[in-house]
Amino acid sequence: MAVTAPDEDVHKVIAAAFDPDFYAAIYTDLPPDMAPFWHYNAQGWREPRDPAPWFSAHHYLADNPDLKLGKVDALFHFLTVGRHEGREVRPSHHAAAYLGRIDWAPPPFRFEAFTRGPPPGARTGPATPAAPTISKADERAAVAGAFDAAFYRAINPDVAASDMAPLDHFLRTGWLEGRDPTPGFSVCDYLEAYSDVAASGVNPFAHYLLAGRAEGRQARHDLGFRYDVIARLQPVAARLAASIAKSATFAAGPAAALAEGLGTLGDLHISVSHDDYLEHSGGLQLCVRREAARFAALGVDHLHLHPAAPWQLVRAEDEPAPLGVMLNGQRLGVYAPATIRDVLGGATSNPGRRSFAIHSLLGHAPDATADILEAAGLTEGFFWLHDFASLCAGVHLLRNDVADCAAPPADSAGCGVCAYGPFRARHTAAHARLFARLGLSVAAPSQTTLDFWRGHGQLSARETVVLPHAELRPRGLAPKVAKHRPFRLAFVGMPAPLKGWPIFRELAERLAGDPRYDLHHLGGRPDPATPATFHPVVVTPDQPQAMQDTLELLEIDAALIWPLCRETFSFTAYEAAASGAAVITGPDSGNVAAFVAASGHGRVLDDEAALFAAFASGEILALARSRRRARLYDLAYSGLTGDLVAAGASA
Repeated sequence: MAVTAPDEDVHKVIAAAFDPDFYAAIYTDLPPDMAPFWHYNAQGWREPRDPAPWFSAHHYLADNPDLKLGKVDALFHFLTVGRHEGREVRPSHHAAAYLGRIDWAPPPFRFEAFTRGPPPGARTGPATPAAPTISKADERAAVAGAFDAAFYRAINPDVAASDMAPLDHFLRTGWLEGRDPTPGFSVCDYLEAYSDVAASGVNPFAHYLLAGRAEGRQARHDLGFRYDVIARLQPVAARLAASIAKSATFAAGPAAALAEGLGTLGDLHISVSHDDYLEHSGGLQLCVRREAARFAALGVDHLHLHPAAPWQLVRAEDEPAPLGVMLNGQRLGVYAPATIRDVLGGATSNPGRRSFAIHSLLGHAPDATADILEAAGLTEGFFWLHDFASLCAGVHLLRNDVADCAAPPADSAGCGVCAYGPFRARHTAAHARLFARLGLSVAAPSQTTLDFWRGHGQLSARETVVLPHAELRPRGLAPKVAKHRPFRLAFVGMPAPLKGWPIFRELAERLAGDPRYDLHHLGGRPDPATPATFHPVVVTPDQPQAMQDTLELLEIDAALIWPLCRETFSFTAYEAAASGAAVITGPDSGNVAAFVAASGHGRVLDDEAALFAAFASGEILALARSRRRARLYDLAYSGLTGDLVAAGASA
């Protein structure tokens, strides 16, 4: 039976049953700026990709030969026709890995308003109050009057890059994908709060403007950003399934190619981390770059190993294991760990100076890692504390990504309610195995990090050493600024919950229109919903002082460094202090709080309430440059393991 319907009707039907979290977790090749729902409607159904864990498009088409691959959207056919004809569905073969269990069932999605009545055999209850009928003309007129096109483009780069007008995109598919039309309205919150609107198929923003606002309905919930983080928290099992699936797509290269790329190795340093430090940016990646540069200055080759696909967990020995191999910044390809082990053993027959550093075990298996290092003649080396992965699968020690947990006992109630709790033993056992196989000296970028690790872990290190990633070297007094100008506050870095962006955003909203304050955001991408001046700044190897220089140029009075997690170091805190800005932070920020308390470069406030109160009262204005003798500093960066090896530190 053929199925035809206008595109908008198709989208409404599919949106009622489509699972974007599942789709994104399983299909990791999606373009980064393309929403899962849009990808599925544009091409995914033709391939055919599974739209939800309970529905296998491949099996539905195979079980129904009257439907042709690439010609019929299997999910749309089932929802509109197949279920009424008694056609059966089978779960996606990814379902068990994604859900973490083998049982499955379709979710209680609502598509009755768009299809031909309730599913066969479904019980019917009291009628849901009908939402008002809104014509397309009225819908467009209402939405057009309140729609924020600039905001929509900014938060949806795929729309900005297309030829479609933002308003047209929102009215046609955007709201079905959960995209918001303005900073003050949440499509997802509104549909979640008002089931009658969700069941009606009415555009939620149009409903709010034409009826909901007058009825006292809320444009978005007021439950706080932590609620949003938890609501969107992807199951750890799904992340693992995505890593396994992605890793399985890499074809490992032959031993001969690796042997040719390595040649004969003499003096050698091996580093192990969670990704390609040349392709990705971040604090850890810059650390590996600086370490590689230091060894290059010492005349030592630098061999880097990383998982070919991203992993957020340590890897079990029986899971797909291809590793990317880089020598002196040149990519040699992807190889199986056993191949690397065998080839490396043959390439080091004339060993010279040898060292290794494990910066992250994510995506690596402990025994396979130890085998590779031993093949290179290495049994003693360094293990860096860039995070707390050796204590838990939640490497930032944030319970459900929102609250510091302080690494309680594994059988605690806190671990029992945390998404990472069931996977904690996987990490602690893997690291215990690594420390048992190798003689590891633990290197920490701060004393507070080392002290915490010692107090909450049970791993036995040969030695411990503290080597900060950077140090402040006095340069002189900062230039004077006008006494009566507004207080310039900056958020430094990416607008991510982990780094405290929602707290800055709420502060910015509270201070909007307050003439005492001038708010700025320095980072890689903006958040158009936040009333702060955005300055694009990205620290790169070619511009290592980009953030410090911009802070200094703008004469920022203070930087809000308020991460949710315990920072093991925090480059942004040091960059802010070097520029002459004060650092404002909270008590759970790890080395940020320790650095501020010890150096006097700012204030450590008790909590978020104290932060908001300090700005409301004007107490924080005491940190203005005009009221203190702000000083400038140069940042002297370490060469990490290169410095330790050069100084003869024990491994």
